[in-house]
Parts: sequence; C-alpha cells; structure tokens
Amino acid sequence: MRNSERVPNRLAKEKSPYLLQHAYNPVDWYPWGEEAFQKAKAEDKPVFLSIGYSTCHWCHVMERESFEDEEVAELLNRYYVSIKVDREERPDIDSIYMSVCQAMTGHGGWPLTVFMTPDAKPFYAGTYFPKKDRLGMPGLMTLLKRVHVLWRDRREELTDSTEKIVEAMQERISETISMDHDEMITKAYEVLRMSFDNAYGGFGSSPKFPTPHNLIFLLRYWYTYNDSMALSMAEKTLDAMYRGGIFDHIGFGFSRYSTDSKWLVPHFEKMLYDNALLAIAYLEAYKATGNERYAHVAKQVFTYVLRDMTSPEGAFYSAEDADSEGEEGKFYLWTLDEVRSVLGDKDGERFARLFDITDRGNFEGKNIPNRTTIQASESDNEFIETCRERLFQHREQRPHPFKDDKILTSWNGLMMAALAMGGRLLGDRQYTEAAERACHFILEKMVRDDGRLLTAYREGSANITAFADDYAFFIWGLLELYETTYKPEYLKKALELNGDLLKLFWDGKEDGLFLYGNDAEQLIMRPKEVYDGAIPSANSVAALNFLRLSHLTGRADLSDLAQKLFTAFNPDVSFSPHSHTLFLSALIFYISKPKEVIITAGTETDDLRRMLRILHTSPDPFINSILYTNEHRELASIIPAIGEYQAIDGKPTAYICEDFSCQPPITDLKEFEKNIKKSR
Repeated sequence: MRNSERVPNRLAKEKSPYLLQHAYNPVDWYPWGEEAFQKAKAEDKPVFLSIGYSTCHWCHVMERESFEDEEVAELLNRYYVSIKVDREERPDIDSIYMSVCQAMTGHGGWPLTVFMTPDAKPFYAGTYFPKKDRLGMPGLMTLLKRVHVLWRDRREELTDSTEKIVEAMQERISETISMDHDEMITKAYEVLRMSFDNAYGGFGSSPKFPTPHNLIFLLRYWYTYNDSMALSMAEKTLDAMYRGGIFDHIGFGFSRYSTDSKWLVPHFEKMLYDNALLAIAYLEAYKATGNERYAHVAKQVFTYVLRDMTSPEGAFYSAEDADSEGEEGKFYLWTLDEVRSVLGDKDGERFARLFDITDRGNFEGKNIPNRTTIQASESDNEFIETCRERLFQHREQRPHPFKDDKILTSWNGLMMAALAMGGRLLGDRQYTEAAERACHFILEKMVRDDGRLLTAYREGSANITAFADDYAFFIWGLLELYETTYKPEYLKKALELNGDLLKLFWDGKEDGLFLYGNDAEQLIMRPKEVYDGAIPSANSVAALNFLRLSHLTGRADLSDLAQKLFTAFNPDVSFSPHSHTLFLSALIFYISKPKEVIITAGTETDDLRRMLRILHTSPDPFINSILYTNEHRELASIIPAIGEYQAIDGKPTAYICEDFSCQPPITDLKEFEKNIKKSR
C-alpha cells in the first residue's frame, strides 16, 4: 500500500528523517514527549521505546518485519504506548537507555528496544528482535505478549528492578582504580599494540571499525615518545583502510566499518562523523610524515563531502544509507561485464585487474572495487582517474541510497575542524571557505535568540537545545578555523561558547561535563560521558579545547579545568585506557609542554606567508599559533598582552615559547624553520 493511501501517525509532523520513515507505520507511534507519558499513566500501560537512526540497516529490517506489520501493530497499539526516537537528534535519551541495555545484556546497538514504566524507568531492554521466534531468539510478538501478561499479573516482580537499575547506572567506577598519567598512556598503547593486526592493520579481528582517534593517539604517542611501532601501526592501518573496500574507490568517502578483517566488505552506510574524523587522521599522518598519499586520501574524502554531503547553504548532511532498492550495498557493487560495457574491453580488463573485479566476484557474486592486494604504479594513476570518472558518471544513474539531510551541530563541528585543517595543511583555500560557510550557517540558523546553541536543523527549523558534544565539537571547529585564518572572530566565539558550555553542562560538585544542559529536559539520570567510542566524548574534546584556549589566550583557569577533567575521570580511564584514546591525546598534549608561537607583522608579505607555511607544515602536533598584524588588532580585547609583541625592523617576527620560557624573537626564515621543526 502506498503511503498516500495510509493514515499517517503522529510522526508525520516531525522533521527527523528517521521518524518520518515510520510516519506511515500502522503502529500508533508518539515522538518522545509529555503527551506519550501522560497517556501511558492515564491508561496504565507500559511504554515501548524504539531508538534508531535513518541509515541503520537493522532498523530498516525491524521496521519491515514488525513495525509495518498489522499483527505487531495491533499488539503495540492495544497494550503499549509506543515511542520512537532518533538517536542522532536525542543523544541524551539514547545514551541513558543504551547504557541500560548494555548493563542488562552485555551488549548494545541499534535498533534499541526498551520496555519502560510510564515514568520512563526501564525494566527490559534489547536490540533487534525478529517478528517471530528465530534461532533461540524471542520474537517481538512473543515478547510483547509476555511483557503484557507480566505487567497485568505480576507487575511488582517485573518492575522491582527498575529502581536498582537506575541507581546502578548512576554509580561511578570505584575511586580505588587509579593510574598516574604516564601509566594510563602507556597501558592504552600496550593494549593497542597487543591487539594490532599485523597482517591487515587495525585492531582485533572482525568486524573492524576505523576508530580514527586510536590512530590520532598513536601518531601523537609516536611524536612524544619516539616509538616507531606506534607510527608503523597507524600507517599500516591508514594504508589498509584506504586500499580496502571500506573506501569507495569510485565516488570516494569511507563506509561505517568493515565486516571482515581485511577491510574488504563494508557495512555500506556513510556517516559524516566517520569521514570527518578519518580526514583528520589522514591529515595528521601527512603532517607527521610528509607523505603525500595521506594528503591524497584527505582530498578525496573532501571531494565526496563537498559534492554529496553539503547543503546549498553550506552545512553538512548527516549520512547516506547502506541500502538502495531494498538491498544493502547495491549502489556500490559492480559486475565485470558492467565495467567492460562502460570502459570498453581493453580498459575494462585493465581497470578490473587493478581493482579486483572478476567474473566470480568478491561479494555475493558481484564486486566491491578494492586494492587490498594490488599496488598501482605511478603510470597507472592517470588511467585510473579517467576510468574512475567514467564509472562514477555511470553509477550516478543508479537509484541512490537514502540521504539523511538533517544538519547536526556536533558533526558539522567535526567536519569544520577537518576542512579547516585541510585548508591549513594542504594550502587549499576551498576547504577553508567550506568550513567557514558551515560555521556561519550554524551561527545564523542554529543559535536561539538568547544565544543558546541548538542541535539539529532540517527544513528551515531547529528547536532542540544542543548537547555537550555540540558545543565541544563546534568549538573544536572554531579553533581549527582560527589557526587557519587567524580571524579573531573565531577565537572570540570559541571563548564565548566555551563559557556557555561551562555554565550549562559543568558539574560543580564532582567536575566534568554532563551530556545535557541544566536548562534541558531532565531525564531519569544525567550522565557524563568520557568513553571515546565511534565518536569521541564531549569531555575528551573539551579537555583539548580547554588546553588550546589556555595556550592561545594565556588563561590559566582553562588549563586548570582540563586538569580537573583528568582527575575526575581518572577512575573511568584507568579501568580501560584504550577505550579513551582521544582523552589520552588531550593528556599527552597537557604533559608535552606545547609550543606557543606568536607571529607579528605590519601587513601580509611574501615572507609572512613563507613563515606561516613553515609553521603549518611542522610535524609537531602540539603547536598553538597566533598571528598579529594590523588586521588583527581586535585580538587585544581577548589577549591583552598581545600588543607587547612587535615586528622587528618591519619584518615578520616570530616569538616561540615553550615550558613557560620564551626564546629571543626570530626574523630569519631559516632559523625559524630550524626552531619550529626540531624534534623534541
């Protein structure tokens, strides 16, 4: 039955693409809100909560099997109040109930399925359930009937554990677990080294996730401790991921993860945050090694994002689905005959040899283009690019996967950071300009009249107050933009939003940042996250932001806040250091005695541009830089002492400070390069 012939439910009035995907289900869905819980209380029904996101493959499967099914809908509508939540729109709700699921079952994932009391307290949780019992797994029909009977006849037994669950989730790891800074960093490195896959790169077996912050940690560990193995692990993983099928060799961009250990077969969805963080990892590898192949990968990621994931107004969309025409990966797969038909027999055969495309196929009878075992020569590159473009144009005629076009402040902050880094390291103004457009979009469209940042935008509106990661990631993007453009407005805005972050999210009793603000809806608990999972935590990114802002502005109170984070989360990080690698990257920054470089000049000259190029291509990941010219006088309102730094004899002059001491000012470019690039 077509949507136009079906009665829409309440989700039809929502803006979230994920909720709209369920707007014509026969299930009487409610969005999260007071109306649903009031109905549950009035009718004495449990709440059925389903959480997912628009490009989640198993969310689609569960919808097709169950939520579009009249039998399932009849049970849900009779015995439950059903609530559907987009985890990307409401990460606060998702965080709380995912923690519950992990505590109850030992695992988590999406779709997330939770049974709750009318006051939102959970008593049962799981992930995907088939409609009917299968392979020892209870089906949703069985579960709905069983929970209904227990709610009706043995409710006390069913809900007895709810208070204990909530209490247990609020408990922190024992304070007796504690390591010093070096011990945590070393332990994380040792775990990564022990789990490293020497054959194919990455960590563990299958499935393999890129986890870019692990690679950023390794690159910074290598630079700080001069451990060649750390660099080797990062490089092997970056090379293997790019050669594998997890990278889209026809249209560019990375998929979510690899289902096998060789990085060959991806889960085909593409997420903005993965591509932002991976671009940062490849740029950091380029900065560390000077190897152009890492710059090349970052450029291809940016090509994909600017072509396919950028709104007309300059902000970045969230994701592309794995499925098209009802099949996972169909958009990305090729047969040998199809390649020949597009390129001709001779070129088709040559391209197929270079990208492992065969008659037999490497995935369900078809082919994922990859170079896992094949190295192309320099002479192949022009041929590959010509053929790739022809295949891309052919692929563009296929039905495309669904695109989640909502704009998230947090993920846009990450892509802003990546593009601003790209503009700085690669010397390409288009990347900087793209980051600036996204920044201006957020500030113009996703800030309330009272200055409160909002989290998600779609179809002309945004109304959900932003979370800690929105603030932290956006500030990260602003800091990268500042150190690329040196426009004081970005540093000023970063400081302003950092102040808002502290007012809204800081725990004044035990330190650290709560996930949601003190002005937001208060849920059954108020979590603080530090685990660096698929995306780094707000507390990890904020620790880096605090340190960078402190070094840029001279504000010691911000460095003190970072130190408070390191102390507050020591038990959590000590329990599993390798699960907190961006947090530990911030800790390495803290103990590494970062350089502060102030360059001052009257106006922009060729020598100034050369000096900045030397600065930006330094392998040192811990440099904090300020540019002060006649165009940057506004900096004095942020950094009062900046006026004391003068250009000598009218030449661009660099002041380099490290470990609370400053070197004599430098005007000679060779001397500046020697100082800025010397190893620690």
